[in-house]
Amino acid sequence: MHYVSSATSFFKPLRLAVALTALGTAGLAQAGTLNVAAAASMTDAMNEAVETYMAEHDDVEIVPVYASSSTLARQIANGSPAQVYVSANQKWMDWLEDEGVAVQQRIDLLQNRLALVAPADEAGDDFTPGDTGKLASLLAEGERLAVGDPDHVPAGIYAKQALKSLDEWDALAPRLARASDVRSALALVERGETPAGVVYQTDAEASDGVATLGLFPLATHEAIVYPAAIIDDEDNDDAAAFRAWLEGDEAIGIFEDYGFASALDQ
Repeated sequence: MHYVSSATSFFKPLRLAVALTALGTAGLAQAGTLNVAAAASMTDAMNEAVETYMAEHDDVEIVPVYASSSTLARQIANGSPAQVYVSANQKWMDWLEDEGVAVQQRIDLLQNRLALVAPADEAGDDFTPGDTGKLASLLAEGERLAVGDPDHVPAGIYAKQALKSLDEWDALAPRLARASDVRSALALVERGETPAGVVYQTDAEASDGVATLGLFPLATHEAIVYPAAIIDDEDNDDAAAFRAWLEGDEAIGIFEDYGFASALDQ
């Protein structure tokens, strides 16, 4: 069974002129409009980054769109408008290139960590995966572990790698509550529908509804890197300017305030 949930109440109110939840719902780009497709885990940080940029550049309106990196990549490949794309892993940016989409001025922008979380009002002792014990011990009979769908959601892909590394995948694979993106997995834990979940550290820090039990050891999964690129239109001055601004000190400072780390010097 696939578990899907909408964005949750802890998100900061969106103060942008236009807010969309799926790239397929975005209209064709108009003059002075820049469509930015970003991984769902970037919602809060990118909202603030966009607001900051628009306050300093009143000649462009940025329309941010958030979903799983896989969903965004597939929609872009099918012709949905996006001039800038930020993925939560390298795979889906690579996939776009393999599909013949022009991916230009690509950089590795940010890094993240994988966290084990529980509902804030039910969280027990700290639990470091691979050190404290088996994750299955956190689940009673019939309970599930919330994750982004490991078949396509980057956070779920990283979670699968980690669980395999810890020799827990076979036991936990049938007990996963598979969500459409990492924020939906987080919502399942916030609402107490699952006693635990695997999300990004930044998602856990953004929510008052969960507590972080522990972080997964870095060695258990591939490095969580967010590449950013211009899509199809390198001559788009607005896209080039915003993509360049994302790697500057002002933008990186905003992302770091939300728990991301810069990947620019890696």
